[in-house]
Amino acid sequence: MTSPHPRRWWALGALSVVLIVIGLDLTVLSVALPTLATDLHASTTQLQWFSNAYTLVLAALLLPAGLLGDRLGQKRLLMGALAVFGAASAWCAFATSPGELITARAALGVGAAFLIPLSMSLVTVLFPAEERPKALTIWVMANSLGIPLGPVLGGWLLDNFAWGSVFLINVPLVLIGLVSVVFLIPSLRGSGAGRIDLAGIVLSSAGLVALTYGFVRIGETSWSDGLSWLAAGAGALLLAAFGLWQRRVRAPLVDMSLFRSREFTWGAVLATVSSFAMMGLIFVLPQLFQAVEGADALVTGLRLLPIIGGLLVGAKVAERLVEQAGPRGIVIVGFVLMTGGFVLGATTSATDGYGFVAVWETLIGLSLGFTMPTVTAMAMGAMSDARAGSGSAMIQALRQVGGTIGVAVLGTVLNSGYRDAVDVTGLPGPLAEAVRGSASGAAAVARQLESPGLLASARDAFVSGMDATLWTSAGFGALGILLSVVFLPRGVMEAAESGHDLVAI
Repeated sequence: MTSPHPRRWWALGALSVVLIVIGLDLTVLSVALPTLATDLHASTTQLQWFSNAYTLVLAALLLPAGLLGDRLGQKRLLMGALAVFGAASAWCAFATSPGELITARAALGVGAAFLIPLSMSLVTVLFPAEERPKALTIWVMANSLGIPLGPVLGGWLLDNFAWGSVFLINVPLVLIGLVSVVFLIPSLRGSGAGRIDLAGIVLSSAGLVALTYGFVRIGETSWSDGLSWLAAGAGALLLAAFGLWQRRVRAPLVDMSLFRSREFTWGAVLATVSSFAMMGLIFVLPQLFQAVEGADALVTGLRLLPIIGGLLVGAKVAERLVEQAGPRGIVIVGFVLMTGGFVLGATTSATDGYGFVAVWETLIGLSLGFTMPTVTAMAMGAMSDARAGSGSAMIQALRQVGGTIGVAVLGTVLNSGYRDAVDVTGLPGPLAEAVRGSASGAAAVARQLESPGLLASARDAFVSGMDATLWTSAGFGALGILLSVVFLPRGVMEAAESGHDLVAI
């Protein structure tokens, strides 16, 4: 584009509304699972697939969605994706059986798979280089804001309305987004139809689904589950074959020359590490608040708000300091804050109040504000307008798989630490297994037996496992520091502002 689009900030605002909805949909379901188990007579496996169907479809379609955005133009695909997402939300709300809800959740994943990379690529297309970091900060904020707000809104809706309301809330917001896209976003021409890399689509989709499924299953079972490793291994082999194929085909699904840019490669990798930190918090803290402190869904959501507060403040401070410290310095400071926050969190005991938790929760939120927008801007700065869709999809695919693996790793550490520490002496087999299964299960058994000693043991054991989990997260924060120091180039922002010639071809 020869000149910036005059309504670009309004367009970004409209896209941000939709991105918040997507973030809400990732976590709002968690508070509704007990209700769904009763009303739909859903089994434990079906409850798991309410989430897995969404996750696997999202992983499968990210890369094809990015390619189609580049070829056909983002606007028309965004409109279609919004229509699918809104219709699927209504379908979820009125589902009458577990199978129907699983299918509707898969359709919801189709819409999200297009919305995320296409909205991200529009930032590159609509905004000039000097405005792009600020626009990407807003995009990251919107993409992250809905995640901790999901339990807050979901808890309130379930207290006042039927469970379908947690999906129906999407519909009016999606309609606002659809109208805004129609009138605010220009009709952008793609690069043309050209050839479609069908083999690349099959290899990447199958590989991402198999790898994601393998680690989702590990998180649900254990690291010794053979089928999980078989799926993960098959996914890794398919993705390796995909990488080799992309170097040979004339019209590849992903432009592999992007990885010759240190800005793109390490920006994407560090964005994945930052996402790992957020997933760690969202995975651990709700269980701490509910299982250990006895909070309900609404209070749990409210106690997650310091993450958002820290993230917003951190992003604003980073935006002001980036010209003085440079993006590399901002990212390093962010990972130092992250590591310190996790180390502080790892000293939490069962007797510590929420005030102490809020301190290190806010510190990690600040670190996310420093790291996530900055590394995303680095990676996006290495892309031309013509490949913004496929490049954005690659970044999101890495984050999706990294987040899934992260939850599996953290879940295993947490469960292992909890099971090793909880005291089930004297309990019959079924009750002992329920206690070892989760801190929530232990709390239910303790109430049934009127055993304060068992409840105290479960709480201490959970906090012990949580501390081990946070030490693991601190290790990833330290890895982020090391990677930033060693691999991030200096002067990225100045180079990014000079154009799209960062990639050595």
